[in-house]
Amino acid sequence: MSRWYLGIDTSNYRTSAALFDAEHCCHENHGRLLDVPQGKLGLRQSEALFQHTIHLHGQIAQLTEGIGTQIRAVCVSTRPRAVEGSYMPCFLAGENVARSIAHILGVPLYICSHQQGHIVAAAYSAKQLSLLDKPVLAWHLSGGTTELLLVTPGADGLPCAQIIGGSTDISAGQLIDRAGVLLGLEFPAGPALEKLAQDSDSVKPFPVKVSDSYFSLSGMQNKVEQMFEEQHPASDIAQFTLETVLYAVKKATANAKRLYDVPVLCAGGVMSNRRIQTQMQQTFSAFFATPELSGDNAVGAAILAAQQNGECLWRVPASIPSVN
Repeated sequence: MSRWYLGIDTSNYRTSAALFDAEHCCHENHGRLLDVPQGKLGLRQSEALFQHTIHLHGQIAQLTEGIGTQIRAVCVSTRPRAVEGSYMPCFLAGENVARSIAHILGVPLYICSHQQGHIVAAAYSAKQLSLLDKPVLAWHLSGGTTELLLVTPGADGLPCAQIIGGSTDISAGQLIDRAGVLLGLEFPAGPALEKLAQDSDSVKPFPVKVSDSYFSLSGMQNKVEQMFEEQHPASDIAQFTLETVLYAVKKATANAKRLYDVPVLCAGGVMSNRRIQTQMQQTFSAFFATPELSGDNAVGAAILAAQQNGECLWRVPASIPSVN
């Protein structure tokens, strides 16, 4: 018999709801990007919260009809990271709905951070849930986060993430989105910028200074803007941006691997870039999420509902057939 778990995530970029079947290790995922006006670099929290409130019911309505009677627990992301003071109002939309659903169904409600959901979704997507039963280096590279994490198993069933590197100022996603919007691309700009960069000849990255595993990207934004003012081809600006991010990530990873000889897991929307994936896989044998589960999604939260409910998923191999 299927053992279904519900996950909900209302991040600053996507509204999503997902089901995970712990018996057959498969999932169902429905999500939609928030609507960002042309030329804008994101939304205010009040705008994001409003859109989640409007659209969350639509994502839940796409889940298998009548599945509620089979749901054993619910998990929802309630904050960006699992640390003191981490808070964003947009997560309230998902939390309120999740609490109501759990109460009506009479099932346990669990919470996780958005980052924990990303890590778990990446491991599951890569068919490597067993990675979470031991230490692993994990990149969380997204629109708002560029962090290199040392992830260890938590006693509560949740991955415990310690920041050991990453950007000290703007995130890789912010650099990519700002470069993309500057070039007239839609937000979020990652996929379009990657496509644009394919039309460029070889453009060398800027050798970002990496101290231990930390680096700064704000100066790279200035260089991108300078290239734009000097009327460099848009494709060259795109390639310069992506290659610079790759340079910093690879160097930071190499430094961390000297201290922690453990596997590397890559999560977050920026990590769906094919060039970054190829280089990280060749250099570090890194594991990645599929495109569907690279960006913000509720699948990780659904899996964490199962894990916190006693399923012990980290100790068994997992395939990822989707019921979509």
